Amino acid sequence: MSDVQDWNRKIIDEFRANEGRVGGQFEGAPVLLLHTTGARTGQERVNPMMFLDLDGHRYVFASKAGADTNPDWYRNLVAHSDVTVEVGTDTYAAQALPVSGEDRDRIYQEQARRYPGFAEYQQDTERLIPVVELLPKG
Repeated sequence: MSDVQDWNRKIIDEFRANEGRVGGQFEGAPVLLLHTTGARTGQERVNPMMFLDLDGHRYVFASKAGADTNPDWYRNLVAHSDVTVEVGTDTYAAQALPVSGEDRDRIYQEQARRYPGFAEYQQDTERLIPVVELLPKG
C-alpha cells in the first residue's frame, strides 16, 4: 500500500469511527468521503476531502495540494460521474458535475477565503484547479 493510500485509510477509519469528524490537518474542517469508480480498473475508490456547502449546493476541489496534475479521483469522476458521498453519518448517491467559468471562480474564491491553503494551492500550480458539484440523486 502506498503512503497516500495508507494516509487515506487512516483518515477514512477515523472519519467512520467519529461520525464524520477527524483531527490532524482536518481538525474542525468539513470533510467528506467521496466514492468514485476507477477510470481504468472499474474498482471503487474512496478519498477523504474537504468540501464547501454554499447556497444549498455541495462542492469539492481537485486541488491535490497544488500539484501540477489533477488527483486520480478527479479523472475517475470525469469517466464515471455517478459517485457516493459520505458526510457525517449520512451516505447518498450523487452525480459529480464539474463547474466552470465565473461560477467556478466564485466558488473557489469562497473556499480560499474560508481556508487560505486553497489560495496557496492555486498559486502553486499553473493548472486551474477543478471545482466539482456533488448533486444528490433522487
